[in-house]
Amino acid sequence: MKIVLATHNQGKIREFKKAFAEIGWEAVPIADVADVPEPEETGHTFEENALIKAHYYAKAVNLPVLSDDSGIIADALGDRPGIYSARYAGVHGDDEANNRKLIEDLKPYTGDKRKGRYVCVTALAWPDGRELTAEGTCEGIIRDFYKGKGGFGYDPLFYLPQYGKTMAELPMEEKNKISHRGRALKALLAKLKEMK
Repeated sequence: MKIVLATHNQGKIREFKKAFAEIGWEAVPIADVADVPEPEETGHTFEENALIKAHYYAKAVNLPVLSDDSGIIADALGDRPGIYSARYAGVHGDDEANNRKLIEDLKPYTGDKRKGRYVCVTALAWPDGRELTAEGTCEGIIRDFYKGKGGFGYDPLFYLPQYGKTMAELPMEEKNKISHRGRALKALLAKLKEMK
């Protein structure tokens, strides 16, 4: 079975390819299959945005497509940045500006009030309209200083008390096991196996 990955992120591509190889599926990035413009993410939840992308590309390439949508949620900020995580400071993908804005917005809060989580929803859509989704979360504390050089996005701020490290300090293999994306992918693969 062949599946198309709706991402250009090399880290995600490696992770997804490895996971699908374990169940005997060949996973190929969208760039290897078609030159299709990205759809507008108009959903109001991670799941809606993941499904928008999966269905859009499945229709375009006539193959099953896996997509994901993820972000960070600070409890004290009423579920923000949420679906706007990648463009929280205004410009899509400006990690430094997004991190600075989150630090600024969380200034009034200390201790347990800085709790938050990473959320990821993976979505698999077939050209005939069938779909499958799964969610993964990773709980932690959003700190106001950076630690660690690994990962990307908010990882240097996201502290995992049970590990005594930020997400950016974890080796990639370990991060993939406990991350929101790793958990969402594992849950999706479990659902896929049940369908067989």
